[in-house]
Amino acid sequence: MKKTFRVLELHCPACVMRVESIEDELPGVTRVNASYQKQLMQVEFDEKRVTVEQIVLAAKQKGYQAIPL
Repeated sequence: MKKTFRVLELHCPACVMRVESIEDELPGVTRVNASYQKQLMQVEFDEKRVTVEQIVLAAKQKGYQAIPL
C-alpha cells in the first residue's frame, strides 16, 4: 500500500533524512520518500504489518506531525 502524508515541519534535507529513517526502524515499511519543498512524505508499506497510525506515531517520535491525505 502507498500513502501520502502532509508534513509541514519539513524544512531542509536533514528533516527529510530524519523522517525517511522511519523505513529502517518500522517493520513493514518498505519505502519512504519525503520532500521538504512539497512538505509531503510518501510511504510504501505492508498494511498487514504496520498501520497508518503507527507511521504517524513514528513521525511524531521524530518531531514531525504526519497528516494522512
